[in-house]
Order: sequence, then C-alpha cells, then structure tokens
Amino acid sequence: MNLGDLVVRQSYGGDIAFRIEDIYQDSAILKGTDFRLLADSPLKDLTKVPYSPVSEKTQKAQVKANESLSSLQRHREEQSARNQMQTGGEWGAVKEPAFFEVPGKVLHLDGDPNYLKKSLQAYEQLRVPAEGHYVRESGMADALYRLLPKVQPDILVITGHDGVLKFRRNHDLYSLNSYKNSQNFVSAIQIARQYERNLDALTIVAGACQSHFEALLQAGANFASSPARILIHALDPVYVAAKASFTSIKEVINMNDVLGNTISGTEGVGGIESRGSYRMGLPRLYDLSTLKVTPAAI
Repeated sequence: MNLGDLVVRQSYGGDIAFRIEDIYQDSAILKGTDFRLLADSPLKDLTKVPYSPVSEKTQKAQVKANESLSSLQRHREEQSARNQMQTGGEWGAVKEPAFFEVPGKVLHLDGDPNYLKKSLQAYEQLRVPAEGHYVRESGMADALYRLLPKVQPDILVITGHDGVLKFRRNHDLYSLNSYKNSQNFVSAIQIARQYERNLDALTIVAGACQSHFEALLQAGANFASSPARILIHALDPVYVAAKASFTSIKEVINMNDVLGNTISGTEGVGGIESRGSYRMGLPRLYDLSTLKVTPAAI
C-alpha cells in the first residue's frame, strides 16, 4: 500500500472508497472520495481497487447530487424570470434583462484539495462567486484572521474531514474530544464570529461527516453537520452555500427546501433561520467599451 492509493475496507463490505492519506506502522489514515469522512484502518483490512466502487449508497448519493444541482438551477431560472417580470413592467418591455444580479460571495475553506476542486467547479456551474482555499482543519482558525478581512465574504464555508473517534472516552457523543476535527471547526467559527457577529451579515456553513452539530451551531454557525452523526456528501456544504447566495436579502432561506434538497437530508445537515445574500440591481449594467456615445451638441 502507498500514499494516494484508492482502497476499500473489507470489514465494512467495501461500501465506501478512500484515499490513503498517511501510513504509520501497520495502520493507515483514510479520506473518503465521495463522503467527507476521515478514518483509520489496519493495513490488513484494506483492499486496493482500480476505481471507486459504485455501491448502492454511492449510487443514491450521485443521483441525489444531480437532482440537487438541477433544483438549484431551476431556482435560478425562476428567480430571473420573476425579476424580469418585475423590472420589465417598471422599465418598459425589453428583450434583454433590465436588471443585474449581485449574489452572495462565498469564501470556502476545505481540508481536502480534491473536494475543494469539486466544490469550486460546482460554484462555477451555478454561477456563484466563490474563492476557495485548501487549508488543513487545524489551521483554519489562523487562516481566517488573514482571509476574512481580505475577501469580505457574505457566506463562509468551513469544511473538510471529520468523524467520531472509534475509541472515544465513555462513548460520549456530546464531547468535542470524541471527534477528529470538530474542535478545529469550532475554533474557526469562533474566529469568524469575532470578525462578524451578525448572523445575517455572514452566513456560516460548517462541518463534515459525523461532526458535532450542536457545538458548531453554539459556536455561531448558521448551518452545520451532522445532526444524526451520519456521513455527508462532499457537495452538501456547496448546496447550502449556493442556496444562501441566491436567496434574496428580503427573504429567509427556506429551511425545508434547502435541507430537504441536500444529498444527506436533515440527518446530515441542519441549521437556524437565516436571511439570504442575493441582491438585484437596476438598471442593467452595460459594457461601456461597446457603447457608441453621440457627442453633445455645443
């Protein structure tokens, strides 16, 4: 076995694919390829595979991911149609949009470079303005000291890998010491809330697989994983952030809509009522380089 090898765990029936992140003695640190899970396993329990196995769980997640992205795109189209109807009546009938859009800007910190790449591709597909940085979970709090004043986002995503420790003390799921990275996420949220305390001025989406949901919300997150301590899909935080980005500042994000359309559902992601970050502007912005301006008469 080598670093970067694609493997499955025999003891779990090979249901989830992992990449080997690190090897020490007779064990390996594993990162999920589709689910934001950090795990460890004896090397003897691992089987190397040439490609990610399409288990029933993975197949269902892929179908739900496609449905979720399609739902977001429909929401965008319906929103644009409503805006055009509203502004068309006020500014005259026009074929081109009479307005311009200012969706909320996302700053995405991810503890996995591969997931970050997938997330940025999804933001681009959905036309969500986003800036992403690969930062190990333990360094996220320090990174936010520098990045928040520089980027000035409307939405902050703090995610990566997490998991419930196999040999946790007293099997206490309400202790941060029972989780691999939940404490790091909490520290990052606390730094973000020192920067911006208003929950509607900075929407925070935080957590990964099996994260300490209650602790993340208490620290100041608007949305977090994982209420039922289940695995969440790599794109769940992206879906929530995109929904916040394109929900009007005049509206509260529809909780049933956003959580029901995540890949993991309400067992994987939860949150509190929060306003959107989308703004509409008038009149339509023009490309001044293409305009012909008639000189004023003297």
